[in-house]
Amino acid sequence: MNTQSDPLNLGWLPATGVQLRKAGVQFDAVRVDDGEWGRRLADRLAEMTGGDPGPVIEVASGRRCVYFLVPAGSTDHLPWPAEVTRLTAVPARVSYIPIPALYDMTWPLSWRYRPTCPDRFVHTRLLRSALHSPE
Repeated sequence: MNTQSDPLNLGWLPATGVQLRKAGVQFDAVRVDDGEWGRRLADRLAEMTGGDPGPVIEVASGRRCVYFLVPAGSTDHLPWPAEVTRLTAVPARVSYIPIPALYDMTWPLSWRYRPTCPDRFVHTRLLRSALHSPE
């Protein structure tokens, strides 16, 4: 990896294109399948965190879902709305999360909010709170 593709030295960012990362290694993800709701949710989290909600990926085709990257294992033992999917590593189940490069043509995936530093992910409880609060 060169410094342009991974200026933060995160290790999990692909140099080009899109790569799948196994959930539970560096992070898990919470996927909101309603893209419009997911984008509003991401923007609300950005307002709550001074513009840095943590890494959020959006998809521009199909269901237009939004992925919120959260710390590995942080979604366990918490109730989640039926409209979201947790991508985690649990016994007998493996999930993969699509990760776009920072500076490459990665359509239909793109960063709504880019990663800003190592170990900085979307705060899981803040995300849950925003998911359960009225807009």
